[in-house]
Amino acid sequence: MSVQQIFFLLIVLGVGTTAYKWFGKILFNIRLGKAYSGAPDQSLRWRNMLLIALGQKKMFKRVLPAILHGFIYIAFLLTQIELVEILIDGIFGYHRVFAPLLGSFYTFLISFIELVSILALIATIIFLWRRNVLKIKRFEKPEMSGWPKLDANLILVGEILLITGIFCMNGADIVLQELSPDQYHDTGSFIFSSVIGPVFFGNLDISTLILLERTGWWLHILVVFGFLLYLPLSKHLHILLAFPNTYLARQKSPGAMQNMPDIMHEVQNMLGISTADSVSETNAEIPEFGANDVFDLTWKNLLDAYTCTECGRCTAVCPANLTGKKLSPRKIMMDVRDRCEEVGGNIRSADPKWRDPAKGNDQALSPKNYHDGLSLFDRISPEEIHACTSCNACVEACPVLINPLEIILEMRRYEILTLGTGPQDWVPMFTSLENSGSVWQVSSDRDAWIDQ
Repeated sequence: MSVQQIFFLLIVLGVGTTAYKWFGKILFNIRLGKAYSGAPDQSLRWRNMLLIALGQKKMFKRVLPAILHGFIYIAFLLTQIELVEILIDGIFGYHRVFAPLLGSFYTFLISFIELVSILALIATIIFLWRRNVLKIKRFEKPEMSGWPKLDANLILVGEILLITGIFCMNGADIVLQELSPDQYHDTGSFIFSSVIGPVFFGNLDISTLILLERTGWWLHILVVFGFLLYLPLSKHLHILLAFPNTYLARQKSPGAMQNMPDIMHEVQNMLGISTADSVSETNAEIPEFGANDVFDLTWKNLLDAYTCTECGRCTAVCPANLTGKKLSPRKIMMDVRDRCEEVGGNIRSADPKWRDPAKGNDQALSPKNYHDGLSLFDRISPEEIHACTSCNACVEACPVLINPLEIILEMRRYEILTLGTGPQDWVPMFTSLENSGSVWQVSSDRDAWIDQ
């Protein structure tokens, strides 16, 4: 076994171990949420995933960005084939192990990968221009300053490095096939490398060509490894999570709000409609309604937060945001994800200072006894959730079936039903609804007209 193979195996082992640990933290954070059962239809699950995650169906509501994104997406999928070859070559010491096995099909396959890589390179440059020169409005919102903007640019630069590695490797390899056919398999003529290889590398000696070919090879695989380790820190985690998120997406109509069983039973009792559930819960402890923190949301809500692409399509169509109000559905998802990171990290630290004294100090730190004095309301202001019109525009716009409205509604419910607060303009309406069953403050009973 060569030194290069040993070095490569150590890198693979280190990257694999680190990625497993970091992705495990994300899974732990998502599982902080409550149970979820909103996707009962198995066939609809597969349909959503195939059409929306794999087929990018909802992206095509904006055709030009969809086409450009499609170039990068297809390139990402196809380069996995070349990545598998690089992994096999690196572990076992081969060179282009698939070339003799696939013959002319290998030439076609690598040529097609080069074609989509060029298209992806063009798309990447356009995306960099749109974000940094054209400054499209939805990329310039307050929540996109700092790390979110840098994050988007870093991944685009990484894409350029990846494509550079591919063409450096292939271009040098094409020339080496002529100079040293015993060591470098004849792969046929690649669509671009067979042209740019002789042009840029044709006059170089064999040792320099080998160095360039190995540089391209290592650049390709190291960018991929770096991307894998970078994903848990980035919005680009949606590359992986879009599939489970669309597969598990809520299957009810987006406009259908979830009933709260406790409230529903109370209303049934008030109306004299007795059910087994309402009777059995009459003497139960009064629950908290809605969501104060990530523990009160479902794990699917938290998966939504981690799947968010930060594309801003939701915010761009939000009528509240368009009229100058503070609400940004994208910021809601980013805030929930950041809160997940904060809470998850504190719980994993096992530091006893995060234990709630009211729930005993003799138990290990867990979501059940966690307390840091903070909540989602420290990140998401009442002004934001009050501005929402519940129109579902953000839900409809999301290309990966994220539902910011569910989180907004749950926080509203907590504020109004549990805390007993809310906008002053709303209080008379709630008081009247509670006292007379009508949103209007009238002196007679709502059903008085029946006796007339």
